Amino acid sequence: MMRKRRTLQGLAALGLAALASPRVLAQQDDAVAIGYAGPISGSSGKVGKSQQHAVELALQEINARGLKIGGRKIAFKLVIGDDRGDARTATLIADYLVRSRVAAVIGHWNTAASMAAAPIYAAAGIPQISPGSSARQFTAEGRPGVFRIIGHDDDGGAHAGSYAARTLESKRIAVIDDDSSFGRNLAATFIRSLHDNGMDAVAQESVNAKTSDFNQQLGRIRTKNPDLVFFAGLGAQAAILARNMRRMHIDATLMAADGTAGPLFIELAGSDGVGTLALAPGPAEEKMPGWKAFEKKYKAQFDEDIERFAPFAYDAAHVLAAAAQEANSTDGARLTAALHAIRYNGLTGSIAFDREGNLRNAGYTMYVLLQGKWMPVRGFGGAR
Repeated sequence: MMRKRRTLQGLAALGLAALASPRVLAQQDDAVAIGYAGPISGSSGKVGKSQQHAVELALQEINARGLKIGGRKIAFKLVIGDDRGDARTATLIADYLVRSRVAAVIGHWNTAASMAAAPIYAAAGIPQISPGSSARQFTAEGRPGVFRIIGHDDDGGAHAGSYAARTLESKRIAVIDDDSSFGRNLAATFIRSLHDNGMDAVAQESVNAKTSDFNQQLGRIRTKNPDLVFFAGLGAQAAILARNMRRMHIDATLMAADGTAGPLFIELAGSDGVGTLALAPGPAEEKMPGWKAFEKKYKAQFDEDIERFAPFAYDAAHVLAAAAQEANSTDGARLTAALHAIRYNGLTGSIAFDREGNLRNAGYTMYVLLQGKWMPVRGFGGAR
């Protein structure tokens, strides 16, 4: 009894849970576990929680309409792990999900967490679909079961750099990255795009991904008199940067990327975030097929704002179900093969993967924050 209690306490400390709704998981159905891993707590907790809820909604829909594999009706149950956006915690979550015998994993969101967990899933033969890890390295390591349902930063950074140089016609651009593999790669790609457009960054700085102190970096940047500051980091930290820029009277536009164009940035940045530009994956929400129906169902059930990456997590769950049906199996190798061949029209658009697991024809949208709302100003690539 004591050993069992300690085990349960240990799992609770890691934020692990298994969910199976009796409304949709009938006793006579064969249960198939699907893992969700993301930052449910911490600075990106709202982003991760929104993705979790989107996956829950998708699995409810799939279970309600019924799915047969090998002639037997199955129902998906969700096993949840909170990686806190941390690479080390992500490995513990991955071990837990493997022991839970999940058929596939939707996650992780942070690139560092996805890359730390990927070898563990690969060794177990479990396919992994990330709804938010955009660093090119994630899929470049050659694991067949790794997929991402958004574009990667080689494309995103190129679009952002071109937009800054050609559309905004910025002349003095400073770049800050969060010293993560994601941030460094995104910053490097953005700077290469500037070079391709005949420009150089006037300053390049790095900060720790967990810091709220930008004083030294912004002090040096201020001497360069920038008209644009590009931040390669996550949305919660971008909000802190926006407030620091205004406090230090740096009269430059802030442009950021992953996780910025969502409710959390607005909440954290307040009026200091007005005018911020943010590149986000996929088409603008109003251009997503089925967005209104998704929004209505989501808000009726969860009564919360929908974070930007939730639709991609929702699509990841539906793509997994479609692949299982196509393969007529939930075996990891067969699921992986079916995912490589899948062609699926989802909420976020057409979904198909290349041989590395990257989303084909990935689209992006540039947003600007005005009047308390993120307003789309330009689409790129496959965005509709």
